[in-house]
Amino acid sequence: MATTQDPALEIQELTQKINHLNYQYYQNSVSEVSDFEFDQLLKRLEALEAQYPELRQPHSPTLRVGGTITKNFGTVYHRWPMLSLSNTYSEEELREFDKRVRKAVGDEVEYVCEQKFDGVAISLTYENGKFVQGATRGDGTRGDNITANVRTIRDVPLQAHGKNYPDLFEVRGEVFMPLQVFEQLNAEREEAGEQLLANPRNATSGTLKQQDSAIVASRKLGCFSYSFHTDKSAFDTHSESLQAIQKWGFKVSDTWRKCGSMEEVLAYINEWEKRRHELPIATDGVVVKVNSYALQEELGFTAKSPRWAIAYKYAAENVATQLHGIQYQVGRTGAVTPVALLEPVQLAGTVVKRASVHNANEMQRLDLRLGDTVFVEKGGEIIPKITGVDFEKRPADSQPILYPTNCPACGTELVRSEGEAQFYCPNEKSCEPQILAKLEHFIARKAMNVDELGPKTLEQLYKAGYVRNAADLYDLTFEQLVPLERMGEKSANNILQSLEKSKGTAYDRVLFALGIRFVGSTVAKKLAEELPDLEALRGATYEELIAINEIGDRIAQSILAYFQDPDHVQLVERLKAAGLKFKSERTTPDVQSDRLEGMTFVISGVFQSISREELQQLIISHGGKVVSSISKKLSYLVAGDKMGPSKLEKAEKLGVNMLSEGEFLAMIG
Repeated sequence: MATTQDPALEIQELTQKINHLNYQYYQNSVSEVSDFEFDQLLKRLEALEAQYPELRQPHSPTLRVGGTITKNFGTVYHRWPMLSLSNTYSEEELREFDKRVRKAVGDEVEYVCEQKFDGVAISLTYENGKFVQGATRGDGTRGDNITANVRTIRDVPLQAHGKNYPDLFEVRGEVFMPLQVFEQLNAEREEAGEQLLANPRNATSGTLKQQDSAIVASRKLGCFSYSFHTDKSAFDTHSESLQAIQKWGFKVSDTWRKCGSMEEVLAYINEWEKRRHELPIATDGVVVKVNSYALQEELGFTAKSPRWAIAYKYAAENVATQLHGIQYQVGRTGAVTPVALLEPVQLAGTVVKRASVHNANEMQRLDLRLGDTVFVEKGGEIIPKITGVDFEKRPADSQPILYPTNCPACGTELVRSEGEAQFYCPNEKSCEPQILAKLEHFIARKAMNVDELGPKTLEQLYKAGYVRNAADLYDLTFEQLVPLERMGEKSANNILQSLEKSKGTAYDRVLFALGIRFVGSTVAKKLAEELPDLEALRGATYEELIAINEIGDRIAQSILAYFQDPDHVQLVERLKAAGLKFKSERTTPDVQSDRLEGMTFVISGVFQSISREELQQLIISHGGKVVSSISKKLSYLVAGDKMGPSKLEKAEKLGVNMLSEGEFLAMIG
């Protein structure tokens, strides 16, 4: 060990030694020194870093204890989208998934099965082996920068082990709160008279958003890593990447398994349905992935999820309780939804008092009556819903529940469109809960993210007559806000600043915030990509709209109807005048030539000197167009290594011209 006469060397050696001891303890369950000796080493390092702060290493173990205060989490744009998985609860749908995969890529398919841990998805970015950024999934395209908090998670290496890793790579994982830690935390809160946390997943999510990283460190979160991303392929299979990141110091659950057939996949699922309660973390299913990266690439993605993976969810827990009443809620689209009021009951880690009944048809199908003993489960382990009635316990004098014919809020007669199960209140411009719900949607995190405004303040503004639509929010004044209940000068200024900040929100999120029926966040992104400003969207015809990927008849009709309403047109014009962005800021490559004008290209495989993204940018910059599917009209297939066999077979069958990486680069000079 170096002496204090050479602090730089001593700090470096202490950092390396403590990081090694941490790795052995947390990854391999090996204690090489006593707790006392470890504490003395850490105290010595803390003292040296306090004396010489400029010498602290970027991967110092003292960063694990937290202490950084983060007032606002910046936005991170994911280099590779963090898509969600499609779910299934049945063996039949799993077999259908297997058939689709084999039909697309042939019978030589191997799968990897992994536990679907019930935590919070996270992205970890490394440059030259050093941890530089931690981010939440967010909406899949962008998330929150929570780097300071992630540094406190001991399963996340601050410096990758070994040397055989790319200069820039990303590892994704699931952050979780161990069940033992969750129970201990709730016991402490109960003793202090504080409200108990609902479940480990919510506790994890809340912890990661703490402003003080010292609090995050005290919660002892864990992280299982499950995927690896880099610009150029480093491995042939997902299983190889799991083995590699484990060697580099990432914690990978040892529950994963390679399976050569769907029978082996089902055996794994059945085994872990019984064994999953042995794990120190909640798990609600199994993720099944195609192992080969080349086949993953050939299978590709839908707008929301990969075609090469699926999540099998275990059956939800089911309990019985008594139905006390039905409450009818009016949503932002005017849909009137019945909500069951229940005798409180414990279900999947939470106390349930209310449950969804969906619509009038479902109430009739279930034959619900007040006083019934009903069965409740959590759909997808999240939203409680009634699934049946115990008719043997039904009171003898029970009467059927009659669905209301008029809006419970404004009294307007309800309507139901042909082919739809839901009743609607058509009074969208005067029905209070509809207006408030539209405003709440507008300010929501995934929309305009006006984080200083909340539902109670919106309700006060509505009742005071200041706000009737989203454009009114941008006309609010300090004098209108200050007199509101529980509102001071500071809060009023914060709201005005938050509204001003929201004017920088991207065009696709503004479209989503408008609340056009059937236009969710994914559809809004597609619209912003294809119709890059408000004028293009308003002027689009039905044919132009349905030609956009993911836009069908129902969505197209809804968009056209929205802009045919003069009130909606006026609202959008006012929002535009207030400074909101109604134009995409998507950058397109600089035009270099028109050599590829009128040509279409499909890119497939792995390339040596250039990434797929760079290749796509080159095609566009020289006037060409990149498409996703092979057809007779295709000009060229740019073929790299490990191209999927079915794609190659289809190209050869249709006589499509194929270019190697070198031939394409020569074509553009």
